[in-house]
Amino acid sequence: MRITRDHVIYTMDKNNDPVATAKSGDSLIFETCDCFHDTVLTQEDLVSQINFDRVNPATGPVYVEGAEVGDALKVKISRITLAEQGAIVTAPGLGRLANEIKQEETVICKVDEDYVYYQDLKIPLNKMIGVIGTAPAGDGIATGIPDAHGGNMDTPMIREGAALYLPVHVEGALLAMGDLHAAMGDGEIMGAGLEIQGEVEVEIEVIKNCDYPLPLIETETSWITVGSAENMEEASDIAIRHMVDLLQKKTTFTFNEAGMLLSLAGNLKASQVVNPNRTMRMELDKKYF
Repeated sequence: MRITRDHVIYTMDKNNDPVATAKSGDSLIFETCDCFHDTVLTQEDLVSQINFDRVNPATGPVYVEGAEVGDALKVKISRITLAEQGAIVTAPGLGRLANEIKQEETVICKVDEDYVYYQDLKIPLNKMIGVIGTAPAGDGIATGIPDAHGGNMDTPMIREGAALYLPVHVEGALLAMGDLHAAMGDGEIMGAGLEIQGEVEVEIEVIKNCDYPLPLIETETSWITVGSAENMEEASDIAIRHMVDLLQKKTTFTFNEAGMLLSLAGNLKASQVVNPNRTMRMELDKKYF
């Protein structure tokens, strides 16, 4: 099933009408716009020209049959295909250097199977999904904001081969995604990665009565808990506590033992520190489980 990029939302909301219906076990292809809704195509296209009512579009949502409140939706990312070029931007007021930026600027970077070409540099390709989530139970949340439902987590580990476990807060889950990046460093400190159009193929599975702390990422080698909150400290506390909870559910560690293990072997990292909520993650090698 293909979900085309002409079906996008700007708020993840239980009141959104689904554009398609899928079943657990289905494979879906989401065509995605870039975070600027494909309006930044040349170096003359600047941040001041962007319609900020149409940023971070997420393709969808998709209603998943059998997904009920309290379940988890497992989204296995099979393939990410990118366009041939993307854009990175900066402007006064944007990102962690906001007060020091004197003029806005856009750089267009070509992309191939292995690299992003920035100025005279070749940066290894790091394909990832910036915005992915389900509908929250309460009021709708803008697609540019990360929270307990997922959203704009801008987490580099949400990439090909990984599985993302998302909470089901409303019947059908209402899955949507967008905001692909060809490359982005931890923190996304200027407020943008290499923003790019593309498509994502995923396999979805409903996990009934899931009691794992969510959102949760599984890679071939690691479990990764994700926390989003108003500041880095609060987001860190969520990610850390969620990993402690996960360890207690999957092993015989006590609370103290799990916490000490994270001090010894866990890695707390910043996913992004520029969105309205910050996102931190705690990574732990699967061998400790």
